[in-house]
Amino acid sequence: MNMRLSFFIMIFCSSVLMLKGQNTQNEWPVFRGKGDLSGNTLQELPSSPALLWSLRSGARTKSSPVASDNMIFFGNDNGTLIAAGADGKIKWRVETGNTTEAAPYIWSDKVMIGSTDGKLRAYNKTNGKSVWTYSTDNQILGSANAWTVGTRTGVIFGSYDFYLHCIDPSSGKYMWKMETDNYVNGTPAVSGNIIVFGGCDGIIRIADPLTGKEKDTINIGMYIASSPALYSGKACFGDYDGNFYCVDLNAGKVLWAVNSSEDGGSILGIPAIGYNNVVIGNEDKNIYCYDLMTGALRWKYRTNGRISGSAVIAPGKVLFGSGDGYIYMLSIKDGTKLWSFNAGSPISSSPALMNGRFYILTEDGRLLAFGNK
Repeated sequence: MNMRLSFFIMIFCSSVLMLKGQNTQNEWPVFRGKGDLSGNTLQELPSSPALLWSLRSGARTKSSPVASDNMIFFGNDNGTLIAAGADGKIKWRVETGNTTEAAPYIWSDKVMIGSTDGKLRAYNKTNGKSVWTYSTDNQILGSANAWTVGTRTGVIFGSYDFYLHCIDPSSGKYMWKMETDNYVNGTPAVSGNIIVFGGCDGIIRIADPLTGKEKDTINIGMYIASSPALYSGKACFGDYDGNFYCVDLNAGKVLWAVNSSEDGGSILGIPAIGYNNVVIGNEDKNIYCYDLMTGALRWKYRTNGRISGSAVIAPGKVLFGSGDGYIYMLSIKDGTKLWSFNAGSPISSSPALMNGRFYILTEDGRLLAFGNK
């Protein structure tokens, strides 16, 4: 084989590795874009983002949007689930009666959302009519996710009743639940035939989706306030002390760990993983980029507010919001700022991408849409 051909084969294989696991769909039906929660996408961000419209929800929100079929869905602190069109007009809204902090989850023709009354509710995606309600024994603060093995599918979510629950997405009927030692407040991640999640017991658990049986555990010993992101057999996540980990899911061991904080800030978001980078925000006001394989710091960027949301990695770029009220777009290569926008309110939301636009929520309850003018 000549050297020129070898070079092109090497480039092609490297590209396949970099793009593995990325969201290639023109929608964002689940928190973080897809089931592994890795927050990366092949969708291009606008080259020169402009605010297209702003929609007030009527209450403050800690939720994040999801998007499908030219509709954007999100909840607010008044317990309202809102469906908006790509034109910024409300299609429908329903009152759940309790605060909804988590992002909704879209499965087929249904949109599901958990609330602080411990219920996961499903509504028809088109008209907002109630389909079913499933009850747990404590509040639900994380988003739902789903697994599919063969012809079987289950919707999974955590509760402050110490359980990870699994239900049938069509009927809302119980399938199984898995007990932990403390609150489960994040979103479970799914990859292949495993479910991976953490909680306030400081343990990363790996579960069988068909049975809900525990396959393995990795004891971190500190609250895991959010969720792991999965990528190529690895899970990356942070803890409440600001430590950041990468674990080998097959070996069940920590590959590397770093203290991702200048002053003891907590990690409340989920990492974005792509192009051999892992990006995580911290309440110390910095966003950090590490080498996925070694944990070496590649760059960091300081904002003027706490970062409690999660970033998205798109081709060549990192997108995230900060508690300083700004939305930032950085170069994935070196962390150089490419663009920023003053939203006028702290942001703990994670972005959702659809059809060349991105959508993000402000804590004062506005849904913002950005695209090319």
